[in-house]
Amino acid sequence: MIIQTAEQMEEFGQSLGAKLRGGEVIELIGDIGAGKTTLTRGIARGLGITDNITSPSFTISCNYTGRNNLVLRHYDFYRLSDAGIMSMELAESTGDPHAVTIIEWADSVRKILPDNHVTINVQYLADSGRQLDITTPKELGYLLNSWILT
Repeated sequence: MIIQTAEQMEEFGQSLGAKLRGGEVIELIGDIGAGKTTLTRGIARGLGITDNITSPSFTISCNYTGRNNLVLRHYDFYRLSDAGIMSMELAESTGDPHAVTIIEWADSVRKILPDNHVTINVQYLADSGRQLDITTPKELGYLLNSWILT
């Protein structure tokens, strides 16, 4: 999928967030400034969250409550070469059926991510757009029509 603007990135995220049911784990891959937090902001909007969504680069994690008491747990492990105790918190989060877990910079925790997680790789394009490469497991097939921008 090609995304041309930050607004389109948020719209895609909102479409995806509206379909999330809880229990989903989403890994976001991309360079600094690629649009991972913008995408997360859109997902939050789709979950009915109106809080200001920022990158948890310094705090490592942020939690937000959305529709039907779903919790968005947003992690950013950029500053951690070893997740340490955070890996226990993450393992708890990824097993929570009432949480949507989004992880940026997951290298240090990849071994504890569930096999059925969504991976979204955000890459810069030469013309300032972004290309999203999305891997979705079969059991999360209900998310597939989110990949089409209207």
